[in-house]
Amino acid sequence: MSYQVLARKWRPRTFHELVGQEHVQRALVNALDQGRLHHAYLFTGTRGVGKTTLARILAKCLNCTAKGYGDEGITSTPCGQCDSCRAIDEGRFVDLIEVDAASRTKVEDTRELLDNVQYAPTQGRYKVYLIDEVHMLSTSSFNALLKTLEEPPPHVKFLLATTDPQKLPATVLSRCLQFTLKNMPPERIVTHLAKVLEAEGIGFEESALWLLGRAADGSMRDAMSLTDQAIAFGQGQVRHADVAAMLGTLDHRHVLALVEALADVDAPRLLAEIAQLAEQGPDFAAVLDDLSAVLHRLAVAQMVPAAVDNGHGDRETVLALASRFTAEDVQLYYQIGIQGRGDMAHAPDLRTALEMTLLRMLAFRPQGVPQPAKTPLPLRGADSGGSSAAPAGSADEPASPEGESTGATPRHPEPQSASEPAPAMSSPSPAAEAVRPPEPPPPWEEEAPEPSLDSAAQAMAEPESAAEAAVAPRPEPVPEPVPEPEPVPEPERAHTLAPEPAYEPSAAAAVTVAEYASRAVAHTEAVQTEAAQTEESDLAVLDEPEPVVAAAPVDTAEPRPVEEQAADGELLSHDRWLLGFDALGLGGLTRNLAAHCVVEADDGRRLTLRLDPSQEAMNAEIHVRRVQEALAGIGIVRQLAIVPGPLPTDIETPRQRADRITAERHAEAVAALHRDPHVRQLQETFGARLIESSVKPAEAAPRA
Repeated sequence: MSYQVLARKWRPRTFHELVGQEHVQRALVNALDQGRLHHAYLFTGTRGVGKTTLARILAKCLNCTAKGYGDEGITSTPCGQCDSCRAIDEGRFVDLIEVDAASRTKVEDTRELLDNVQYAPTQGRYKVYLIDEVHMLSTSSFNALLKTLEEPPPHVKFLLATTDPQKLPATVLSRCLQFTLKNMPPERIVTHLAKVLEAEGIGFEESALWLLGRAADGSMRDAMSLTDQAIAFGQGQVRHADVAAMLGTLDHRHVLALVEALADVDAPRLLAEIAQLAEQGPDFAAVLDDLSAVLHRLAVAQMVPAAVDNGHGDRETVLALASRFTAEDVQLYYQIGIQGRGDMAHAPDLRTALEMTLLRMLAFRPQGVPQPAKTPLPLRGADSGGSSAAPAGSADEPASPEGESTGATPRHPEPQSASEPAPAMSSPSPAAEAVRPPEPPPPWEEEAPEPSLDSAAQAMAEPESAAEAAVAPRPEPVPEPVPEPEPVPEPERAHTLAPEPAYEPSAAAAVTVAEYASRAVAHTEAVQTEAAQTEESDLAVLDEPEPVVAAAPVDTAEPRPVEEQAADGELLSHDRWLLGFDALGLGGLTRNLAAHCVVEADDGRRLTLRLDPSQEAMNAEIHVRRVQEALAGIGIVRQLAIVPGPLPTDIETPRQRADRITAERHAEAVAALHRDPHVRQLQETFGARLIESSVKPAEAAPRA
């Protein structure tokens, strides 16, 4: 007996043997069981998804004689053993007329076909007309078919199949019950191929079946044909190497290796992988396309892990890779890959374009963040309240002495501010030299002037002030209560303001808006100046020596330098950290990181700072080293550790303190303007409104 190809040997004989297309199977089975049969069915879909197979199964269901010859014999489960079923399977059933519309497109062929419609079936219950590729019929043929297609004899059923339903006239579509067959996903194809090969007794590798499933492009028939070819190519075995050589496609494992090199920020390994690819003579543009597709799957895995496409059978690998990237890096790499694909036409050669695109991904990767990142999946989960990146130096990521992760390309330090000494750094590798320009500092950092190191260091050296004694009292002598300052008089302080001319309500109509505005501006400036002077006097009162009991001598000596305090073993408290924060002279991302820290513990050798979890992504070794060097520069020599974690609710960070002081000064200035009589008169007379966001205090608050 001659060999029968797998596509024909394993063609489904019943609805229950059909692979995929459950939506069509369910509709037809229910219609057959309930006796609700249409006179014309249209099956659409790409090649090899089961259009003709469905039509033949439906023809067997209509003509099976296992349950009798009447209409009650129609069934959704044909027996496959009766004369009608065997004749249909063997292609010799008289009442199943299969027409290839691609070869019979003329109107004469259609009229000859329809001349026999009126006659009763010879062998079966129904006369079934199966017209394949019906979109190939001419316009005249469609017109000749319309009347019969709309009102056929009761013993006639039309089954139409096409791969291009857009070419069918609307008059034909409206007369048919249309079913659209879906493309086969690679997972379904691989499962079916494994079942077929096991039944045939042929050895196979699962990775080879994934290559066949992707190459089939949604067609089960193409997958079966490619499997036949792979069996012949591999001498009775289906192996991954043989299938890859037969198809001439790029091995997906090389693309995953490139992504792993990106995750490790390993430029030498990246170039080595490209060199191995070059030996196979691949299409480098296709390599970049596949790489961009993997980056897209990584982004999906980070947001919705359950929605990751498993078309390559590497879902678990993709999920593992997704946790090694930050969401920002994935989006940046994808954007660079898409732009690099468009720039390939202008590159000297495709390999150079691919290498330059991948190196650009590493060069423009954000600096100063931990590497590699440990991203919990999913990023938008209900319980994912933390940052998407793990701190440097965690248990999962050992750090080198230079602050870089093991095996990673050296990272560039960010630009130093004018008051920050540049730490000694090892020379970066050539792959990381092309970094983007430094970003400007935040607005809150630009507005405040650079503090004086002498005054700020003196504030850091003072362990406690009188204003902070109420928060953290000293254990030795119990101080007397600090006398409350005298109440501040209301804005009508005539002894500090220049005399203002009395306002005449009766002459309001004669005063112009410009005069009101000039008076309001002058009075506001005076109020703000007086408020500043009053605040200085209040601070002077708070800075007076703290009253003590008579038995304790009053220490009137000048505060000792920080170096002497450090030599005496005096520990760094959080109050000294707040008062002397500006003395550190930090800038940029390092200052932002330190400004969100509180002092957790200091034993004289090791200083531990607790970091706000929202800033965990910036906790890199380079910033920790800079803060440690800044502390050493003012005499506090410690081994520094910055640990992310929840902050105490009763303690302020330097950033929170600066924001609070700024908000208080802004509220005081707004209140002073609201109390101003000229402002009130403008509001009452002209309906003026004070734009509070435009109000700025006379002096800038301390920055953090």
